[in-house]
Amino acid sequence: MPRYKLLIEYDGAPYCGWQRQPDQDTVQGTLERAAGRINGAPVDVFGSGRTDSGVHALGQVAHMDFVKDIRADKVRDAMNFHLADAPITVLDAQICDPEFNARFDATSREYLYRIIDRRPKLALERGRVWRIPVKMDADAMHYAAQELIGQHDFTTFRDKLCQAQSPVKTLDELRVSRVGEEIHVTAKARSFLHRMVRSIVGSLAEVGMDKWDAEDMAQALAAKDRRECGPVSPPDGLYLVKVSY
Repeated sequence: MPRYKLLIEYDGAPYCGWQRQPDQDTVQGTLERAAGRINGAPVDVFGSGRTDSGVHALGQVAHMDFVKDIRADKVRDAMNFHLADAPITVLDAQICDPEFNARFDATSREYLYRIIDRRPKLALERGRVWRIPVKMDADAMHYAAQELIGQHDFTTFRDKLCQAQSPVKTLDELRVSRVGEEIHVTAKARSFLHRMVRSIVGSLAEVGMDKWDAEDMAQALAAKDRRECGPVSPPDGLYLVKVSY
């Protein structure tokens, strides 16, 4: 029974997140239906992590087992054939060690959040970036972001429905930079709490709009209180870009 490692990109806008749900369109469920048609039997597809409703991916990693022994490139092409009407693409498929686990073997995950700070509404990028209609200070955002680097209790930036056993996480990188008319926020850690990145970005946006400063960010973190978090940013601009093993 071969195990396949998949590299996947998707537009999360039409889906109720990654995780399979009854009577809801999800990324996992869509992939499993496609895989089942190829395998001739039901297939469980296990992702490196669960992205929320509306969140996108450029480099999601998953694994699945087949009862059929099929060449990896044919699995990739067959998956994409059955996903033709879905905004999901299997970029690569490899036969991997039968003990490989896309979730538990991951050593880091990297997310990108895209912001456009312009007054005119979006036409081409609607649903794929967060538009803020005032000019923002990306340098101030980056300076404040450094208050969150390292191991901390991230309760302030943790969704109340988060199921993680502990709010303590180690944030390895948090960078803010201006790229053309966009502001990019890049976050890297072994794992994240539920809506942690969107909560952090929402608070950094307060800094960018000169409503908060670095001290406010440090105080919000130290409070360990969800009520001290800034507004949570929308899912539109969030992308899972890389999972490392």
